[in-house]
Order: sequence, then C-alpha cells, then structure tokens
Amino acid sequence: METHDAHRQRAYPVRFEWGPTGAAATAGDAAYAVVVDVLSFTTSVCVALERGIVVHPFAWKDQRAEEYAASVGATLAVGRYEARRRGGGVSLSPASIAAAPGVERLVLPSPNGSSIAAALAAGPTVLAACLRNRTAVATHLSDQVSLHARRGVTSGGITVVAAGERWPDGSLRPAVEDLWGAGAVLAALVDLGMDGLSPEARMAEAAYRSVAGDLAAAVAACASGRELVDGGFAEDVALAAELDVANRVPALSGGAFAHLS
Repeated sequence: METHDAHRQRAYPVRFEWGPTGAAATAGDAAYAVVVDVLSFTTSVCVALERGIVVHPFAWKDQRAEEYAASVGATLAVGRYEARRRGGGVSLSPASIAAAPGVERLVLPSPNGSSIAAALAAGPTVLAACLRNRTAVATHLSDQVSLHARRGVTSGGITVVAAGERWPDGSLRPAVEDLWGAGAVLAALVDLGMDGLSPEARMAEAAYRSVAGDLAAAVAACASGRELVDGGFAEDVALAAELDVANRVPALSGGAFAHLS
C-alpha cells in the first residue's frame, strides 16, 4: 500500500512516528533515525555501552541467533523469562546486562526496537535513544546540524521513532513510555535551540513535558511498567526511568551499536 506523501512529514526537518511502518515512512530522506524502545531494547543498548559492550541487534526468536552470536564472538541474550527459567544469564533485561561479567559483545534480539533499527540500517544513521541518554543523543544531533549549517549544507531530516509494543495479534500497541522517551529526545532538541518540529513531534514533546516532573512514577505506573513490575522486573523499570545518567550515543554501524565518539 502506497503511503500518502503528507504522512512522510517531509515538510518538517524533525519528525516523529510509531513502529516499523512509521519508521519506513518518515526516514526515507532523513539523515538520522533515532529509535526509542524504553522497555527495554534501547535502554539495554545504552546500559551495555555504558559498560563498554558492543551490541548486535537481531530478529526476535530467530533460530539463527545462536549461530550468528558464535560467528561474531558474542554472548547471546535471551528473553527475561527464559533467563529466569535457566537460573540467570544475560537477557533483554537491562539489570542483567549491568551485572553481566566479562561480556564484550552481545547479540540482543528484540521484537520491536531491534527490528526497527535493523530495517533502517541501510538508510539513515541509526541512533538508539532512551531516557538515560536522551540529552547526549540530542546534543550530538544538534552539533551535527550546526556543523552542516556552518558549512552551508543541509544536514537532512531527523526522524524519532517510538518503537511501541505488540498486541497478541501482532498489531502495534502504542506504548506510552516510548512516546515519553521520544518526546524526551525532542524536548532536549528544542531546549538546545532546534526548531522545525512536525505537529506529531510537538505532540510527543508535550507528552514528555507533561510527566517530566515525576517521570519515574509515570514509567512505573504505565501498562508496560506495571507488566514488568508484576513479573518481578522492577529494577529494569527503575533503570529505564533514570534521566540523563549516561553520555553514550549508540550508533549502528557494521551491524552493531557502538558509542559514537
């Protein structure tokens, strides 16, 4: 099905959309795509990079994951509940990554953020953002736009993508924590002097500002947060709700996220 050009938000240099379809629609002519999956892929990527771990995104429940991890000399992360059944190990849980000893490379399958990042890899520069590193990512983007402006060239658009979750039938469930995470990046861009946000991006910015005063409580109270807390993963929710505690800017290159120095 063809996407109407208006839905690509090309009239605006800074855009916001949901999920893999929205990412594909708005990132076609963008220079940067910022993927946000607060609970928990991009938070896990950020925590891993804080520990010096390179992260390889991979498709969720793909039987080739173990073989791929071996080929790149990486540890394969599993789902949270699978790790629990095994009695521990590295999983999509940010807390498990923060505690993992001796991991240098990590293959991290994820049904949402990972899939979006991988799908965009051949196009714009793909960055992974969350609440922990939102100002670091926004500062990098602002610096790049300013650098291109000084050189008299356009830097290209920026698309911020809220990954969302999935309903049992596979359809997109817009997850409010990803709206807030995307809005947090957009708010930081605005605070750094950037304009040209689409109405969709302005909506996400406003959503973040509405909860910024009590962000940790909001993340814990939302549906995804409650699901994880009820499942025994309250530490993951707490880690994901920490704001501006990391200076890592994860950029996807050569099939892996590493810090963009």
